[in-house]
Amino acid sequence: MDYRGGMAYKITIPWIFFIQILALGSKSEAKVSAIIVFGDSSVDSGNNNYIATIAKCNFEPYGRDFPGGSPTGRFCNGRLSPDFISEGFGLKPIIPAYLDPSFNISQFATGVCFASAATGYDNATADVLKVIPLWKEVEYYKEYQNKLRAYLGDNKANEIISDALYLISIGTNDFLENYYALPLRKSQFTVQQYEDFLIGIAENFVRQIYSLGARKMSLTGLPPMGCLPVQRATNLDHPLSCLEERNRVALEFNGKLKTLVAKLNKDLPGLKVFLADAYDLLLQLITKPSEYGFEVAEEGCCGTGLFEMGILCNRHNPLTCSDANKFVFWDAIHPSQKTNKLIADHVLPGLQQLFL
Repeated sequence: MDYRGGMAYKITIPWIFFIQILALGSKSEAKVSAIIVFGDSSVDSGNNNYIATIAKCNFEPYGRDFPGGSPTGRFCNGRLSPDFISEGFGLKPIIPAYLDPSFNISQFATGVCFASAATGYDNATADVLKVIPLWKEVEYYKEYQNKLRAYLGDNKANEIISDALYLISIGTNDFLENYYALPLRKSQFTVQQYEDFLIGIAENFVRQIYSLGARKMSLTGLPPMGCLPVQRATNLDHPLSCLEERNRVALEFNGKLKTLVAKLNKDLPGLKVFLADAYDLLLQLITKPSEYGFEVAEEGCCGTGLFEMGILCNRHNPLTCSDANKFVFWDAIHPSQKTNKLIADHVLPGLQQLFL
């Protein structure tokens, strides 16, 4: 009798530990249920393939270093930062585009992208190239929630919605494609007023997705946009030098975004917003490329690297580089896959500390 009791005791203890370990494992895994993405071409994984716009890149040489070597609609030679962040949270290594009909709700349950290349906070920015405005990205998100509830039931769907990490990367086009390129907003706002106008839209957007159940967010600041190759190419006073005034605007905007993040974290119960600021890292890559294994920072890999992006960056261009890993930028605006990985590695520890 004692013998059997002893055996039972010996068997039970390891099982209890094993079950506890499993429970702990599943608990930590479940801290971030999905990666949900809003924004522009820095994070669009292919939604623009399915709308009537010229802001597309679903053709070679885009995607040549992507798994399978095919263009997906990502403005890159390979993967984007959200793909790497998703992988860093133990989720899938590729975040599918919501409008891609080859994916379904079961695949979107652990990650989905609503972003649209060439869009901005400002609806007028989306109008320039007829892409998806931010309000429409939110409408698609609401539709996604309905599909998720129909697929998993309300309780499970609500759990995914509140445990998901929302990556928001947007704002550069508002300045480069809209404010500095077209007369309307310039006639209405000084650049500082326009920054404030965009910050107001950013706040409303966060409050809106919060009201829909989002609780974990990462808001991305602007890059040193005066150092993007296409901006350097337009610097007539100091050819191929960074446009410092545009970098100052980016820093100013990021400072206002930081203030907004602190306000939202204070105002909205249960919300955690992380400010993903890669400005300094990108500036380091651009000013000291060799320290990170790059050879070229002032031009992109595709074509001359000074103005090609989208339809101008195509497989007929004989000047495209053979190894994009040597370039900070893939085309005249967008980072290479290697840079996207470095950005993801830069923000991941902060995200994991806050959300795991």
